[in-house]
Amino acid sequence: MADTIKVLIVDDHQVVRRGLRTFLEVQDDIEVVGEAADGAEGVARTEELKPDVVLMDVKMPGMDGIDALRRLRELDHPARVLIVTSFTEQRTVIPALRAGAAGYVYKDVDPDALAGAIRSVHAGHILLQPEVAGVLLSQEESNSGQGRGGSLTEREREVLGLIADGRSNREIARALVLSEKTVKTHVSNILMKLDLADRTQAALFAVRHGLTR
Repeated sequence: MADTIKVLIVDDHQVVRRGLRTFLEVQDDIEVVGEAADGAEGVARTEELKPDVVLMDVKMPGMDGIDALRRLRELDHPARVLIVTSFTEQRTVIPALRAGAAGYVYKDVDPDALAGAIRSVHAGHILLQPEVAGVLLSQEESNSGQGRGGSLTEREREVLGLIADGRSNREIARALVLSEKTVKTHVSNILMKLDLADRTQAALFAVRHGLTR
């Protein structure tokens, strides 16, 4: 099927990988294309298999999920990463989101909800649990004022809207017919003007202040 979502499972526990694969393989629109046992292997398999969505654990031996996320972001890889973790602490989840995760769910998530989460992040949405969204929004509000959105140029607003859609720099460049270098410059300007730390805060700022596309 042309619209099948290709998924890579990255988890150091074989029983977890097997359980996720068993469930996902019965979904008509989801195909498990591979597995990896740690972050380093996950990055390599992502480059090799080019999945649409990567299911990534946070705590793994060697390269953990957060470091793997940072590596994928450095490579500007278009795969969307959904954290699947048993760790609920904000000090674990928030760094993962800041490293580029499209969202997270817990390992005890209802199977149908997991499939829905995969479809959601594949569609470009940022999937945040309510408690994490609340923390990030409170941080964003403490760092940015209501009027800062007005300092953006029209092009920067377009780029910000696409960031809120979950697009990578490469995808934004294609959508706006720009070079990736130009897009990176726009992203840097947006973060500087809004006094934000990263793309996650920028996306939340856009949603909060009605600057989405």
